[in-house]
Amino acid sequence: MQNQGKLLIIGFGPGAMEHITTRALEALRESEVIIGYNTYVDLIRPLLDGQEIVRTGMTEEVSRAQEAVRQAEMGKIVAVISSGDAGVYGMAGLVYEVLMEQGWKPETGVGVEVIPGVSAIQSCASLLGAPVMHDACTISLSDHLTPWETIIRRVEAAASADFVIALYNPRSGRRTRQIVETQEMLLRYRSPQTPVGLVKSAYRERQDVVMTTLEDMLNHDIGMLTTVIIGNSSTMMYEGLMVTPRGYQRKYTLNTVEQPLRPHERLRTEAEPWSLGAMEARSAASADAAGTVRDTQTAQLAAEPALRGASASTGMGPQGQQGAGLPAAQPAGGSTAVLAAERPAAVEGALRAALAVPHAGAAELAAEALTRLAAGGKLSGEAASRWLDAAGSGMPAGTQTAGAAAVRTAPEPGRKAPLFEISVSPGVGNKKFTAAQMALLAQCASEEGELEYTPEHQIILRVPTFEPDQLVEELRAANFIVVPIGDVIKVKACDFCNMEKDDAVPMANHLQAVIGGLSAPKETSVALNGCGMACYGAVLEDIGIVYRKGGYDLFLGGKKFGRNAHPAQPVAEGIPGDQIGGIVERIVAEYKEKGHPNERFHKFFKRVGVIQGFRHVDAPVTVEVNPVCGD
Repeated sequence: MQNQGKLLIIGFGPGAMEHITTRALEALRESEVIIGYNTYVDLIRPLLDGQEIVRTGMTEEVSRAQEAVRQAEMGKIVAVISSGDAGVYGMAGLVYEVLMEQGWKPETGVGVEVIPGVSAIQSCASLLGAPVMHDACTISLSDHLTPWETIIRRVEAAASADFVIALYNPRSGRRTRQIVETQEMLLRYRSPQTPVGLVKSAYRERQDVVMTTLEDMLNHDIGMLTTVIIGNSSTMMYEGLMVTPRGYQRKYTLNTVEQPLRPHERLRTEAEPWSLGAMEARSAASADAAGTVRDTQTAQLAAEPALRGASASTGMGPQGQQGAGLPAAQPAGGSTAVLAAERPAAVEGALRAALAVPHAGAAELAAEALTRLAAGGKLSGEAASRWLDAAGSGMPAGTQTAGAAAVRTAPEPGRKAPLFEISVSPGVGNKKFTAAQMALLAQCASEEGELEYTPEHQIILRVPTFEPDQLVEELRAANFIVVPIGDVIKVKACDFCNMEKDDAVPMANHLQAVIGGLSAPKETSVALNGCGMACYGAVLEDIGIVYRKGGYDLFLGGKKFGRNAHPAQPVAEGIPGDQIGGIVERIVAEYKEKGHPNERFHKFFKRVGVIQGFRHVDAPVTVEVNPVCGD
C-alpha cells in the first residue's frame, strides 16, 4: 500500500499540562487529525494548532477507532487521545482490535505508535502519599463490557491476596450497586479500618482528595471521575497521608545510621527467613530430620524380634536381673523399653504401617497421627475401628484414600489440573466434624489444595483435580454435605441447642435435599432457626424460617451486610410443617425463573412486589417474637 499514514495513540496523563510527556507533546504537533472523547479534546485544546478535530461522546469508542484507522489509511497522521495511559483502559487495545479485524500487518499496513502516559493509579497515588509501594492491581467496576460475575471474582481474588487495589470507574448515575458489592466483598477479607483514598479529577481544576476507611468510604461522593485506592493489611495513615511499607523494616533499622547487617550480608538466605530459598532450606532440613527419626524408629522395630526372642529363651533372673549375656534393653535416657511382645497386635501393626510411609506429606502425617491415637486408645468407637482395621491390613486408615487423592489431583503430562472448589459440612445443623472426616479432608486437599473455614460452619475445599466427581463421591460417602460455591442456594441452620431441640431438624434436612446447591441469580441463603430465640440470625438472611409453637414463621428479603443492611420482612406466622417446605421451594423456583443475573434476593423481592402471595412493603413492621427458648 502506498502513502500509508500513521496512528499515534497518545496517553496524555491526568490532564495538567506539566504532566504530559515530551513525546506526547511532539506527537500532538506531528498530527494532522485529532480524534477523541469530548472532555479529552477540551483538556488538550490549548496544545492544538489548527489540526482537524473529530470528537464524539461516551459509548462512541468503536466509531472513534474505526474513523482513526480510515483516516490513517488515507495517508494522514492521526492522533487518538486518551487520558492517563492509552494502554490502561484506554484506546490502544481497541484500535489494535479494529486493525486486526481488517487483517492489518505491521510490515505493510499503517504505522502504529503507542505513547505512554501517567495512569490514574500513579497520579492519584502521588496525591495520597505512597499507597502503591507494594504489589497492586487495577480493577474497573464498569460492567458494560465485562460480566459482573467476572469483576467481583477478581475483586475477591485481589482482596484475599492482600493486593493494594485501585478501582477505576467505580460508580456512575446508573451503576450504583457495584461499589457497594465491592465494599461488601472487601470487608470479608480486610479490616473495616483499612485506609482508603478517594481522588476525583487528579491534577485538574476540580481536584478533590479524601482520606477515609473501608467501612466509611461509601459515605463520601464517588463517581466516574473518582479513583478509589484501597490499602493492604500493612497500609497506614500518617499525618493525612496513605503509606504502604515496602518491607524495609524486616531487614533494616530506619531510625539509626548504623545497620545491623552489613551490605554483603543483606542478601543472604539466613537474613531473609521469609524468602522461598529459606523455606526450601527449612523444608530440606525438616525432611532430613524426619528421615533420621524414621530410620531410628525402623531400626528399633527391627531389633525388637531379637529382643523378644532373647527374653523368651533366657527369661529374667530373680528380682528382675537381666539374663546372662544380654545387654540392657533401655533406650538413651534411661526409661524402660517396651518390647514388641508387650504391645497388642493391632497396635504393633498400626505403628509399623505408620512408619512404612516414606517422607510423608501433610495428608499422610494426618493419617499417621490418627493411627497412633487409635493405637494408644485415644479414639473410640467407629473412628478407632476404622484406623486400627486399616492398620491391621498394613496401611493406616485413609492412606489408600490419600493415595487415590494423589492420583486424582496429579496433573496429566503437560497439562495442569483445573482448580475444583466446593463447600462441605457435616450436616445442616450439625457443626461437629469427626476425626475421620477431618483426616479425609486433609487427604483430599493433599499438598496442592487448601481448606478454608467459613462463618457458616462449612469448610471450602479448593484442590486441583481432573476427577471432581470421584472427589465428591468420597466426601459424601463420609457423610459430608457437598454443595457448589458461587451463585447457588445455601441452606443453613442453627445447631438446635446442640440437637436438644430438634423438632425442626427434619425440615432443615428436607430443604437441603430439595433446594441446597441449586443455581440462583445470586448467592442466596435460606436459614432456619429451631426456636423463637432465633439466635442463629435467620431473620437477617435472604429467606429466614423460625420454628416456634409447632409452626414456622417466614421472613423474606433480608440484607445482612452493608451500611443499609436490614432484617428480612416477616410475611407469615404459624405455617404448618407440611406446608412450609413447599412454600419455600416455590419461592426459590420463582426467583430462579424471574430474577435478573446478579440480582440479589432482597432486590428481586422489592422489584416484583409479590412472591407467592407474600407482598413486599417498603417500611417493614417490627414483629415481637416470644424469646423463650423451647416454646
